[in-house]
This record gives sequence, structure tokens and C-alpha cells, in this order.
Amino acid sequence: MTVLTITEASPAAVIPAACPRPAGPHGSSTEAGGSLPAPAQQSPTVTDLVRLLFEGDDQRRVHGPWRELIADESFRHREGLSPAEHAALSYERLHAVNRRLERAEDLARDPRLLAGLHEWAAIVHGGGGLCTLASIHYNLFLGSLLDHEGGPARDLTEFTTLRRTGTFLCTELAHGNDAPALQTTAEFDRSTGGFVLHTPHAGAQKFMPNTSPTGGPKSAVVAARLLVDGEDQGVFLFLTPLSDAQGILPGIRVRRLPYRSGAPVDHCLTAFDRVPLPRSALLEAEHGRLTDDGAFNSSLGNRRKRFLQSIGRVTTGKLCMSGAAVGASRAALAIAVRYAQHRRISGPRAGEQVPLHAHRSHHSRLLHGLATAYAMTFLHRAVTARWADHAPEERAEVERLVAIVKGWITWQARTLTIEARERCGAHALFPVNGLADFPQYTEGTITAEGDNLVVWVKAASEMLFGHCGASTDTAAVPGRRDLTDTAFLRELLGRAESLWQARARKELRNGPAGDPLGRWNAASSSALRMVEAHARLQAADAFLQAVERATDPSARTLLDHLCRLFLLAQLGEYSGDLLASGHLTAAQVLDLPGALEEAVEALAPRMTTLVDAFDLPPEFLASIPLAGAAHLDEFDRLIPESGEEAVTV
Repeated sequence: MTVLTITEASPAAVIPAACPRPAGPHGSSTEAGGSLPAPAQQSPTVTDLVRLLFEGDDQRRVHGPWRELIADESFRHREGLSPAEHAALSYERLHAVNRRLERAEDLARDPRLLAGLHEWAAIVHGGGGLCTLASIHYNLFLGSLLDHEGGPARDLTEFTTLRRTGTFLCTELAHGNDAPALQTTAEFDRSTGGFVLHTPHAGAQKFMPNTSPTGGPKSAVVAARLLVDGEDQGVFLFLTPLSDAQGILPGIRVRRLPYRSGAPVDHCLTAFDRVPLPRSALLEAEHGRLTDDGAFNSSLGNRRKRFLQSIGRVTTGKLCMSGAAVGASRAALAIAVRYAQHRRISGPRAGEQVPLHAHRSHHSRLLHGLATAYAMTFLHRAVTARWADHAPEERAEVERLVAIVKGWITWQARTLTIEARERCGAHALFPVNGLADFPQYTEGTITAEGDNLVVWVKAASEMLFGHCGASTDTAAVPGRRDLTDTAFLRELLGRAESLWQARARKELRNGPAGDPLGRWNAASSSALRMVEAHARLQAADAFLQAVERATDPSARTLLDHLCRLFLLAQLGEYSGDLLASGHLTAAQVLDLPGALEEAVEALAPRMTTLVDAFDLPPEFLASIPLAGAAHLDEFDRLIPESGEEAVTV
């Protein structure tokens, strides 16, 4: 195994000393956090890694505004807020975002910029609330209005200035992942030329958008079944005012749902009692239009396709949820790595103390997390670029890729944020230390814009016969390529995808005849394993491409080793199949654990460099007690004496 050698300053050398404060009771400075170096002070390796992680020439435009935004004092942790106060704070922060925009329409139209906002907003305390509101207002609401500009011209000023906040009502209490079957109706009224919006039963109540008066007047785009003379034309979107300065409008019933941790937003149940809407309420485009006399025209004969066209903004929403999960994962790992270096525990000799980082059992878990976080970031960059630049004929393929990537990234984020929280012990259970909310918020990203498992089932059914797996025209040559070769490891991962695809196809063919559900059930487990292997392969390819783009030799070496660690970890569960199919030798299978350990040992000294490249604002890190060398004193300082109020951070 090649040993990693990088001629670079030690990890401590790239972190300037914090400004001193009076020594605390533990004999150390009480300065929290410690800042990242300014760009001019970064080592060439960190500078190159930042460039690769944050889109190079596009870094200032896509990430700069949001990184600067969350550095502001208004985005620091606030202790003791009630659920209602947390929700109100989320709206305050949404307005802070809007004040930074020259044109809100430009944000809604730019998936890179929109995903970048979620990536940075997710890392601050309560950022899940801001991510939720921003995703709904800018993407689902404003984006849907912009995507349906084929109808009457609309003045969007009250929405772009946030005089009215937009929300999106699709999911119903009884219709989640089967949203095409939703029951809310919008019946064409020939007497007025408009529509009558109605909730026919309790199961058709809209669940769980932010429709309360919190945050000021609101309007929604409501997904409803268009009825023309009793004929169901499919589900379309209708622009619907919900409230004004005096409260909820007549005919609309809004009830707050119980508080949901992780994303402080005013989630509600919403129903409509024959609410009249004007003709202009219908969002029209080629997939559906009404003439003045109520004649319906559509370029699509299939009602399900009309529905999917109406809610096309969900795909960009998946990118936003993935971006939020990526940002939360990187921040969680950065805090945990810094804590592991500062926290000292008893060593093997009497009177000796060593940092947590010294233990392989501790740092190896975080290092595996860093390898995955880098892969997640590079994959998110690649798929966002594909979505932003795709040709019309590529849409279905890229939509499927976005969905697969969203599932993989958000599931990885759950694992990584839980791991980071656990590695910091009981201290990390307190929100002020920055880690407690991340796992709860990532749970929301797993479900938002389509439950991951359901989304993957759909992708699996499409890929089973329509997708070609990794090329198998040349067989791997066992024994002649070793486990240090990332190209070989990538090839093995491609073989694993092909093996699971072949297995799923065979199971489908052998399923019970005349029973479509039974046949799918027979193949679904293998088909989902195929999708998982495909997601991992896409991540590996994005990682390898990033390695090739590195210009600093140390950064390139570091990334190559980190990519190797990622690939070795992915291959572990496929080793039996790869052995049985002749793509790995028995000796190589036996060597896998040792190869993983050698990769961890080589990379462990460079963990500070890897997290410095996450480019977290110094103001953010300084607000997290766990992230600084003086974490004991900082945490002690936050605890009030009897009769005093807690310190707000």
C-alpha cells in the first residue's frame, strides 16, 4: 500500500491563534471556536480543495452570498425560544435572504444558486426552518408561477418583495406519495368564468404546509383536480390567496399541526370550503389550457403526465434538499473533528493525556465520514450542473438521476450527522453546540419532495430494463490490479451494479405469471440494490473527476487517497458477489480490511486540512463551543448562576 506523504504545514499551522481572552477556570483561553484562515493565509492545498468543493470560478456567485449571510450575528443560536418564536425567526431569516437579492426571480430560476442557499442555510441553528421556507417560497411557489408564464401576465411584485409569502399545497392528509390521486377539486364555474376550490372530505386536507398567519399575509399555489362540466382533466395548480393583514380569508380553514423538531416552521392542516377563484388562478402552459368558454386543451393526453408537468419544480426541490443535507453533513463533521483534536482524555500511562483524535476507534469513523461527505459534495455538484444544463430530450434521465442522488445523499447525511453527534458525547446533545438539530433536520430531507424509498422504487422500475449498467465488455483481470488502484476499484463498483441488475431482471422474469405486483415484489429488493450501487458509482465518478481537476500536487494526492478510502468502503458488502463472479480473488477479498486500515492510517494526520476546506465562516465556528480549544470554559460560561438568565449565543 502506498503511504500518503504530503509536503505541507502541519494541521495546526493553517489555523491562526485566536485572539486571547482571560483564562477561564480550566486554565485556558475562553475564546470559542477559533477562526479559519483568511484566503491569503490558506495553504495551497486547502485553497485548491476549497476551489474543487465549491465550484471554482462560480464559488463567489453561488456560495459567497450565503456564506456571508450566515456569518451575520442574526444567524447565531438563540436560547429558550418557544416553537412559535422559532417559527417567527425562520421568517425573519427568510426576509434577510430576500434583502440580499437584486431579483428574487433570478434565484428561483437558478438551481445552482438555490441549492447553494440551502447548503449554507442548513448549517446554522434553526436553519432547517429557513431551508423549508426558502424551498417553498422561491422554488415551489415562485418557481411554479414562473414556469407557467404561458397564461395571463401576472404581477409578481408582492411575492418577490415578500409583502406576501408564497406556499405550496400539494400533499394531502390521505395522499402523500400517491399525490396524483389527491382529492381537492377546482371546478370550472361557467357562471363566473372562474373556479370553485373545495376540500371534499377530511382526508383531502392539505398536509403540512406553512399556511398560518405567522410571517404575514400568504398566498399558495394549490394542487387540485380540475373539473370541467364534471369531467376530470387531471391535477393542476391554482394561485390562491390564503390570508391578509387581518388573518385567514373566508372559506379557508387553517389548523396548526404539533411542533416538529428540526425545522421550526408553522406546519398546518388546510381545507377549503367552496372558495371562489378568478379565471386567472389557473396556472396554464402547454400541458393544459382552458379557453374562455371552458374548452380544455393539452399537449399531453395522459392525466398523470399533466400532473407531473404541473409539479415539475419538485425536481429542483430534490436538489435543494440534497444541498441542505450536504451542508449539514460537512458542518457536523467539521465540529466533530475539531472537538476530537481539542478534547483530551487519559492516556495509556499514568498522568498522561491524549486527544480523542489519537484513537483509531474514534478518528476512523470520522474519516470515513469525511470521505463520504466529499463524495456527496462532488456528486451534488455534478448532478446540479446536469440539471441546470440538460437538453429537453435528456429531461427524463436527468430527473431520475436527481431523484436517485437525493435518496443517497440524504440517507448518508442521516448516518454522518448521527455519527458526528455521537463522537462528541453528551455535550453534543445541547443545541448550542451545533450538532443536536442536524439528525432531526436530515430526517425531513429524506421525506421532503418524495420519500426516498418510494422515489427509488420508481427509479428502479425505470432502470430495470431501460438502463444499461456499467460496461462489461472487458473482464477485470484478478491478481494483476491491486486495491491501491482507484480505477480498478471504480470498475469493481460498476461490476456490482451490473450484477444486481442482472439478478433483478432474472427475478422479474421468474416471478408469478399474471401477477404484476407479485412479479415486482420478487424483483424489487435486488432492483433497489441496483439503484444503490448506481448511486455509489455516480458518487465515485464525480470524486474521480474532482481528483483529475486538482492543480496542487498535495491536494491531488490527498483527494486520491480519500477517494480510495471511499471506494474501498463501498466495495465491502459486494466482495462476495465480486469473488463469486471472478472479479476479485480470494486474496484480494482477504486484503480489503487491511487496505481500509492503511488508508485510514495514511489520512488521519490530514483531517484538519480536509475540514478546513469546508470553508465554514469563522463567525459560525466561533459560536460553537465544541469547535474551539476552550470548549470547557465556553460551555461553563453559558450556564447561568441561580437567578440569572442564560447567555444567548
